[in-house]
Amino acid sequence: MKKVNKKNVEGSSPEGTKGVDFRPLIAKQFEAPHFYMRFFDIAPGGHTPKHSHEWEHEVYVLDGAGKIALKGGKEKLVAGDAILVEPNELHQFVNDGKEPFRLICVIPKPTED
Repeated sequence: MKKVNKKNVEGSSPEGTKGVDFRPLIAKQFEAPHFYMRFFDIAPGGHTPKHSHEWEHEVYVLDGAGKIALKGGKEKLVAGDAILVEPNELHQFVNDGKEPFRLICVIPKPTED
């Protein structure tokens, strides 16, 4: 068993983001064999980059509210929502509210690790 507290994981703001604190909770540092769990804290007015990739990911909204922008429009997300972003689906998480928008995101372990 391995354990970490979010406060003990260094945050970063990945390229193409605005107002995002990204923390890889369970990832390379634990040699996770199959999945990575990441935490995103998106400030009001912030967003992730609009992008797509070959792998799926599952996202759970912990706190706040915001939107996911998809090819066909935007979908409102609130605390308690869980979504599947499918492989190659263009997407972007946007905080258009006044409170922090906090997400847990799980992805397959990247092949380059």
